[in-house]
Amino acid sequence: MHVPFSYLDRQFAEVDNYLADIRELVLSGDFTLGKDVQAFETAFAELCGMPYAVGVGSGTDALGLSLKMLGVGPGDEVITTPMTFFATVGAIVMTGATPVFVDSESGFVIDPEKIEAAITPRTKALLPVHYTGNLANMPRIAEIAQKHGLKVVEDACQSIAGQIDGLPAGTWSDAAGYSLHPLKNLNVWGDAGVITTRSAELAETLRRYRNHGMINRDQIAIWGVNSRLDSLQAVVGRRLIGDTAWITEKRISHAQFYDQALASLAPQVQIPPRRAGVRHVFHLYLLRVERRDELLAFLNQRGIEAKVHYPIPLHLQPAAAALGYKAGDFPVCEADCKQIITLPAHQHLSQAELDYTVEQIQTFYAC
Repeated sequence: MHVPFSYLDRQFAEVDNYLADIRELVLSGDFTLGKDVQAFETAFAELCGMPYAVGVGSGTDALGLSLKMLGVGPGDEVITTPMTFFATVGAIVMTGATPVFVDSESGFVIDPEKIEAAITPRTKALLPVHYTGNLANMPRIAEIAQKHGLKVVEDACQSIAGQIDGLPAGTWSDAAGYSLHPLKNLNVWGDAGVITTRSAELAETLRRYRNHGMINRDQIAIWGVNSRLDSLQAVVGRRLIGDTAWITEKRISHAQFYDQALASLAPQVQIPPRRAGVRHVFHLYLLRVERRDELLAFLNQRGIEAKVHYPIPLHLQPAAAALGYKAGDFPVCEADCKQIITLPAHQHLSQAELDYTVEQIQTFYAC
């Protein structure tokens, strides 16, 4: 049996409706920040329970533009976690600021109790990451930020529809950045991103900055960039956004199945703790396992597209050498990168595929 990690061929198997929408766009000629972009932004804001949503060119831009418009720049420091994808730190670097790392906790997200020790007079902002779709402890992080007068931008690129105690990502911060990359839970046909915020002023500034700082075709208010949400991607997003609830519930259901089915394999398989009150949306389903590399090869050989996200923590990447970190600086993150494995858990998996995946893991540890 083949258990795929990517689901795009299944998700877009019935492509005609999307193509009909794109045909309407082509005939309208409304290609740049038109009605489809505005309609998608409205729908996305409603989905996230936030008053404002601003579409931009990518999830990376959603983070970088948010930081920049909040005043982060050269000479500043931004605290984040090394347990994340490259783009989180890339967004900090694109502002000219310096990333400062804090170790993660047992749920693969930043440990809030280690943040204050990393704050210096140069610290300008906190950038917690809702990694795998698990939300960081935002009430505690917001408390720390308020105490020290810091801005907060949530990296919510992997957590569309995630919540804490019923409150959505973005609730505790100045802004939250989302990605619509093809492999995200709500995806489009290329790069795209969205920023949510409660600030009308910040939303307006971001709308101008993403479009060269323009007031109109003849005037600019600020020097900006070109990071517009593409109209074609907005068209795709508009059609798919109505499926977000179903996508989210299926991923949560599949994760719960794995949790229950694999619990008996402890200690060889360790299911991360699930914090009470967190709606974990499982962009990725990660486990800590013994003999990780052997298990990965075993599953791949049997047609299960398991992966590792990621084997090298960010502070030990070549690009981070100038930051001066070394092995041993962030022991939780470093240990996890040697143990974690990602199982396919997407919404289009059949029960037979889920059962087969569990059976093969059981077989491996029975050897």
